[in-house]
Amino acid sequence: MTQKTMRKSVIQTMGDGLSLFFARSYDLLTNVLDRFFFNPLQKLVGMHRMPYFFVLPNLLVFGVFSLLPMLLNFGYAFTKDPNLFLSDRPWVGMQNFQQIFDCKSILDPNSCVVDLFWRSVWNTLQFVVFQVTIMVVISLLTALVLNGKIKARGFFRSVYFYPVLLSPIVVALIWKWILQDSGLLNGILVGLGISAQPFMTNSNWARFWMVMISTWSNMGFYTLILLAGLQAIPTELYDAAKIDGANNLNLFKGIILPLLMPTMLVVTVLSLIRAVQVFDIVYAFTGGGPGSATMYLVQYIYMNGFSSPIKLMGLASTASILMAGVLVIMTIIQLGLRRNEV
Repeated sequence: MTQKTMRKSVIQTMGDGLSLFFARSYDLLTNVLDRFFFNPLQKLVGMHRMPYFFVLPNLLVFGVFSLLPMLLNFGYAFTKDPNLFLSDRPWVGMQNFQQIFDCKSILDPNSCVVDLFWRSVWNTLQFVVFQVTIMVVISLLTALVLNGKIKARGFFRSVYFYPVLLSPIVVALIWKWILQDSGLLNGILVGLGISAQPFMTNSNWARFWMVMISTWSNMGFYTLILLAGLQAIPTELYDAAKIDGANNLNLFKGIILPLLMPTMLVVTVLSLIRAVQVFDIVYAFTGGGPGSATMYLVQYIYMNGFSSPIKLMGLASTASILMAGVLVIMTIIQLGLRRNEV
């Protein structure tokens, strides 16, 4: 027997021994748990109540980290700032809501008492319209290309999905390094004889790059959904249409778009909800600046509730309730549209 064969035999023997050890350990552990924990518990609570016991840990986590903060949020929205504990906050009813809506015209944030809230609302609305439109269109075009017969298709699919795997903070810091005044892009422009651009200090440039960066970082997720929808379309429909003389445009208008509409609806609603909730990228990229050019609704809530020297939890909670109401309405509209599709 050669030395190489002996090494393989030893490794195989060790692997078999470890497998046997873990199998017996697992059997011992399950027997102990059954005998001293689950069986007595089942006798105590009954067979029909056992499922509730297994669901209980998830319910506790949901209650502590989701349900309780939601209830506290409502408490803050109807009480007066700046105290933190609800017992120290006097009840003011709808005063916080009245303060937010105290405007001559909500179309003019300067006429509002809480002008920064309405600036963040209009900034968010502008961001949602442009970002979602660009996101859906580019994701659809990318999915159509990746669904075709191209070389290295698997490689390109993974490349487009890769930004989704990155942390939003990492994405923001990478682009901040590229776009800052002394960053990579301005260095290339100066090298080409073009003057440096204020990508992060000019309001219009900052808004533009927020849309582009958010689209770049999330596009792969929606492309994957649309690609799955495209692959669910039977190839026989394409073959029959081509026999009838249909070109690529006819295939898109007559087959792809109608059959892909339910998937498009899901992608649109998901991207809408995510765009309304944008925070992490903008927080690390511009911090809401320059000025309030890229201050969006979640940024406003965070600023008032956590980073402001005077904690305005009432205004932050009121703004979050209004945002939650918008998201609920959007979800109801989605369910209605899907029901009509069916």
